[in-house]
Amino acid sequence: MTREEKTVVISELKEQFSNSPFFYFTDSSTLSVGDVNKLRRKCFEKGITMKVVKNSLIQKALEGQSSEKGYEALFPALKGHTAIMFADVANAPAKLIAEFRGDKELPAIKAAYIDTAVYMGDSSIGALKVLKSKEELVGDIIMLLQSPAKNVIGALKYGSNTIAGLLKTLEE
Repeated sequence: MTREEKTVVISELKEQFSNSPFFYFTDSSTLSVGDVNKLRRKCFEKGITMKVVKNSLIQKALEGQSSEKGYEALFPALKGHTAIMFADVANAPAKLIAEFRGDKELPAIKAAYIDTAVYMGDSSIGALKVLKSKEELVGDIIMLLQSPAKNVIGALKYGSNTIAGLLKTLEE
């Protein structure tokens, strides 16, 4: 790879890192070519972009970003074979990896970056799978806000039935 090609790859990665608040570093080094192709197909179906890039280029792209994002914590994960998964939904890659591998060990999560939070190691897959998307959180908040109003309305309706029933019984 020439110096110019490396520069192009680094600039593309910088742009992707700055545009994506959620990305995962994974290890799929011992998967067969057929399995890697299946994984890429599933990524495409779920709207996840998967790239395999040299660790040194990934690190240079991350170093070129703002230090406020805390990308330095990801550098220890850049050893061995690394594939990057960029996603629009924080838990999508974790769910995909868990579904794809079943009882196998790979692909494994080396690190994940979720809105300035860094998750290291494959042991964090359980926590990453249960993360809620922005839409799910907004839905939960709306449901919580509606709950007290529904309870009051239900109590008023029930109370009116009880009072009417009492009056009818007393009348008879």
